[in-house]
Amino acid sequence: MDAVAQFPAMLASASELMRPPIDTIVAPSFPREAQWLNVATLKLEQQSPRPVLIDFWDFCRPSSVRALAYVKHWNQRYEAAGLRVVSVHAPGFPPSENGALVEAAVERLEIEHAVLLDPDFEYWRAYDNPGWPARYLFGPDLMLADVQIGEGGYHETERAIHELLEIDEPLTEFFDPADAMDAELVIPTGDQPGAYNGPYAAGQVWVVSEGQGSLQVNGEPRELEFAGSHLLIDHGQHTEAVLELTADDSLTLHATCFIAGLADSD
Repeated sequence: MDAVAQFPAMLASASELMRPPIDTIVAPSFPREAQWLNVATLKLEQQSPRPVLIDFWDFCRPSSVRALAYVKHWNQRYEAAGLRVVSVHAPGFPPSENGALVEAAVERLEIEHAVLLDPDFEYWRAYDNPGWPARYLFGPDLMLADVQIGEGGYHETERAIHELLEIDEPLTEFFDPADAMDAELVIPTGDQPGAYNGPYAAGQVWVVSEGQGSLQVNGEPRELEFAGSHLLIDHGQHTEAVLELTADDSLTLHATCFIAGLADSD
């Protein structure tokens, strides 16, 4: 069995150890027929000897959009030093299956680095990727150096980038205090299909929408002008409250999503 074929099983073992083995897992090649945004067709093998960060995301998933802030920042900060960033868009909701909406989201979110469209999850399956967001950092030899599944682990990824680029600089400050490794978070209400109405507990409330129109959020109007994920409420910490959503007929709400918040420090 070659190194690429071993990737999923070896990664599972690496996750249990919290740190993947170095120089044992090679980066899977990009699909030959994949569509790219922001760049011409890339070949992974031609990226050596630069480190490559692979980021699996979906513009309709709040956790992906939140993590994207760090990915964009790393591209801006470290591209000149040699880092190649590739965000792999794999759709998790009906709007994100539409290539035109993906392109619009890339422009709206001001993503300047390479984006690989993976509508059939071909590249996803090469990693046996478990979900969104997920980051895989490969060294100049295209061997796995760091992996982070889900939100968080931002300092760990950036430290690994520093090691690979052989630079000694301060790490990026967290964009949200809840992103810190030692942050005490409270498990939020689980994501709900459609427009949720009722009690919840979370730090933030998001919706995934399609179409354009007005959404009443606890009686307050909000205009949703694009398909994707929208932050409705940011409590700043874990909060118990009640949500009431009423959408225009021109809007489809695919999900209501709740993000963990900081525990009350009092």
